[in-house]
Amino acid sequence: MQEYVRKPLFSNLWNNLHGLPNLIQVINGPRQVGKTTLALQVMEKWRGPKLYETADTPDIPPLAWIQKHWLAARELFDSTQKETLLIFDEIQKIPRWSNMVKKLFDEDRHAGNKIRLILLGSSALLMQRGLTESLAGRFEIHRHPHWSFSECRQLFSLSLNEYLCFGGYPGALPMRKNWDRWSRYIRDSLIETVLSKDVLLMMPVTKPALLRQIFSLAVSHPAEILSYQKMLGQLQEAGNTTTIASYLKLLSNAFLATSLERWSGSRIKQRGSIPKLLVLDNAFISAMSGRNVRQIKKDPVFWGRLVENAVGAKLYPILQMEGKSLSYWRDRQEEVDYVFETGDKLYAIEVKSTAKNQGVGSLLAFARKYPKARLFLISPAKLQSMKKIRQITLIEFFEDPKKSLLI
Repeated sequence: MQEYVRKPLFSNLWNNLHGLPNLIQVINGPRQVGKTTLALQVMEKWRGPKLYETADTPDIPPLAWIQKHWLAARELFDSTQKETLLIFDEIQKIPRWSNMVKKLFDEDRHAGNKIRLILLGSSALLMQRGLTESLAGRFEIHRHPHWSFSECRQLFSLSLNEYLCFGGYPGALPMRKNWDRWSRYIRDSLIETVLSKDVLLMMPVTKPALLRQIFSLAVSHPAEILSYQKMLGQLQEAGNTTTIASYLKLLSNAFLATSLERWSGSRIKQRGSIPKLLVLDNAFISAMSGRNVRQIKKDPVFWGRLVENAVGAKLYPILQMEGKSLSYWRDRQEEVDYVFETGDKLYAIEVKSTAKNQGVGSLLAFARKYPKARLFLISPAKLQSMKKIRQITLIEFFEDPKKSLLI
């Protein structure tokens, strides 16, 4: 993993660091997807003075920690008169960090100090809060998602079925031949770390047991439409629908799981709809399922949920980057797995985990209600010709989701 470069992400960051205006470069994304690795790769290529510091320590550093290292970067610039690269990792852990960054960044602007700043964080909520509170107009965000199938195949020689089962965490994939070790790593080093360090320690959570139960519920019902009342019936900890919705939002900002709203063509009607649960990487589902790879593949219903969830988990960050939302559609007995708009185009997507039983009645029902919709069927293989419906194989989709859907 250390030698692998996520080239599009690297190039975008590198070009922005050398362009004008000089803005704060913010890298945001899940833990253990290579954000720090990529920043260090940029640092290694950087020809001028450079400094890397991390706040990911057992004791949260004080606010003065930022100023101390920033002043060290200024000294490097003063002594060399060369553009200096300063990197702060997990800076969102420091209370009121954005106020200090704003103060020092504005001082450099006025003084003409050529310091290029990269900030990294694994909590979308805390990073976004700090950025919008103090740093408006001074930053641009680089969203680093879970690894794609193409990246995992290139570095780890993963098959598509392996990717659908093991997900996109590069640090865990070398362990995949040992199921117990792999699943233990996902549970202990990823899930538990994110919940305990990125959520429970950083946010006011009044019912931590309920938060964990909601996450367990999500991984038990991936890509399923589940009403809040049904959720309440499966939760042991007392709560209400408002609490569940707010905790799902926390899980989304921690890159663990989220909920999709029903698409109706009206934002007013859409709010408050029954949510569809989406787990943001299949590794969480498999590791917490209590089953091994062989058992997972032998259960067609569970495998179907994994496939449908994986498609949604790839679409979700793509649309996020464009400021769009992913939804589902249901009208009586008809249901379309995923619906979204981009520009003036409306997309409706049905996902099948087997080449058999490729019923498309729901897609056609959606098209009757929304004639301009683009209809897609994603399945293992293309079968008979279908009018109005574009067929995409699973391998085509996961190799390049945007290209396959013509987004």
